[in-house]
Amino acid sequence: MATAITLAQYLTNQGAEYDVRAHAPTVSSMRTAEACHVSAECLAKAVVLKDETGYLMAVLPASHNLRLEDIEMQLNRSVRLAFEEEIERLFPDCVRGAVPPVGAAYGLATIVDDAIIDNFDVYFEGGDHATLVHMSGADFDRLMADAHHGRFSAHV
Repeated sequence: MATAITLAQYLTNQGAEYDVRAHAPTVSSMRTAEACHVSAECLAKAVVLKDETGYLMAVLPASHNLRLEDIEMQLNRSVRLAFEEEIERLFPDCVRGAVPPVGAAYGLATIVDDAIIDNFDVYFEGGDHATLVHMSGADFDRLMADAHHGRFSAHV
């Protein structure tokens, strides 16, 4: 598989410059960072959440763990992790567990952990477990400009 069609169209429409790198299939973002020889600090991962109004995406470095209670405090509402079946409906062109961290491409509100912002380069899964998208940190930051920003993760 290549980059998810929805993601590729969104990146093109936004004028983002990026390249795609194939890699050996992996089962986690940390393994992807290792396989691709990139810093886990620069590998953005997505966590899909659900609240009373719908779904939202949290974006954080692969080297960090999500702190759900911190997101709830920042958003002033309760959230839970979305179920796999819900995620599959939201991301029909992505393989389970390989959701790209660009919620706007799929119409999702997004909250971005400040730990992933201002990297020189950013990498992320392109919709499967064998395709890595690479772009400048400046382009990634521009894609995340309309997202809510905060601190809600802890380094592993």
